[in-house]
Amino acid sequence: MLLAIDAGNTNVVFALVEDGTVRARWRIATDPRRTADEYAVWLSQLLALEGYDRSVVQGVIVATVVPRALHNLQVLSSKYFRTEALIAGRAPVEWGIAIDVDEPASLGADRAVNTIAAHALHAGDLIVIDFGTATTFDVSDYTGAYKGGIIAPGINLSLDALVTAAAKLPRIAIEAPATASVIGRNTVDQMHIGIYWGYIAMIEGLVARLKAEVGRPVKVIATGGLADLFKQHTTVFDAIEPDLTIQGLAMMWDKAHIR
Repeated sequence: MLLAIDAGNTNVVFALVEDGTVRARWRIATDPRRTADEYAVWLSQLLALEGYDRSVVQGVIVATVVPRALHNLQVLSSKYFRTEALIAGRAPVEWGIAIDVDEPASLGADRAVNTIAAHALHAGDLIVIDFGTATTFDVSDYTGAYKGGIIAPGINLSLDALVTAAAKLPRIAIEAPATASVIGRNTVDQMHIGIYWGYIAMIEGLVARLKAEVGRPVKVIATGGLADLFKQHTTVFDAIEPDLTIQGLAMMWDKAHIR
């Protein structure tokens, strides 16, 4: 099996992948100081709970947007899984797509991997929306080339900033408002409306502008934990791919071992 690791700004996701199917996944808060030994103890216990031993892992591939976290993940792979981790974007798992932007090297690994996976799963021009620490909108054309996109504050980040800066506002859960009304009758309802419907409006507005600029039919693919929350009240998504980054990593691994 393949151990695919997606190290993001908020969480590190570990997934066991077999023949393109995600068999198990776990996440832990991102902490660049976390050692390979700490990862190994935590991961070994979770593998055992799913009925697996460390020996099932035959390969490891990592995508990270947190450079300081990479070394310990590489040590984890070599010390505990007896294999050298492949790093997405580096030989032998280069992107393999055109990165048609002003500063190709600045593109986050997760966004490049998402573009690769989305193009493999869906034909035509695409917009991939990833709900993470930031909410990113990535545009690729029908050839699979990455054309650019948008970075917006993630919904959790926006809510944290609001609560931190306004002393009297309570911390609330991110959820759809109880009613469709956008006239809140109390502070909590008004916050839910502002966060949820405000985010829906941002998503729909930015997608509309992106589609107008592309000028051709575009399919919108959503990924990330909050995609299911928003799909209840918008028709902007054509498909939801919850494991898009992991799927992309598995595709890159397979391609490297086929050639």
